[in-house]
Amino acid sequence: MRAIVLFSVLFAALTSCSTASQNSGNANGNEVKILKQSELAAKMKEDNVVVIDVRTPGEVVQGYITGADKFIDINGASFAEEIGKLDKTKTYVMYCRSGGRSGRAASYMVENGFTNVYNLQGGISSYNGPTSK
Repeated sequence: MRAIVLFSVLFAALTSCSTASQNSGNANGNEVKILKQSELAAKMKEDNVVVIDVRTPGEVVQGYITGADKFIDINGASFAEEIGKLDKTKTYVMYCRSGGRSGRAASYMVENGFTNVYNLQGGISSYNGPTSK
């Protein structure tokens, strides 16, 4: 019986962690939205959308999504300062190589009052559109 209870508690803990990492919400009810690759081109055509590449400068010089508006390295010393300068009323699409760093960056933005933030699913590694150097 004890093994069943322990298994139930462990299962509940793992399930809740998984859900929390997918939603990336904050106390205000805002959360990071996932943007599918197939939705990116249409989203970029909308008004007040800013596309931000959060990769390192070394990665950016190898190529970036054409139309990216800003390059703010999530690992850079000025990341928080640069994010703090952004207009919280705009829509932001964040991307990196595969979606992990941009997910962290997007969560940071939501935690700091941004309300319309997307993380590009799969990052530039899954992107098939035009790129620039």
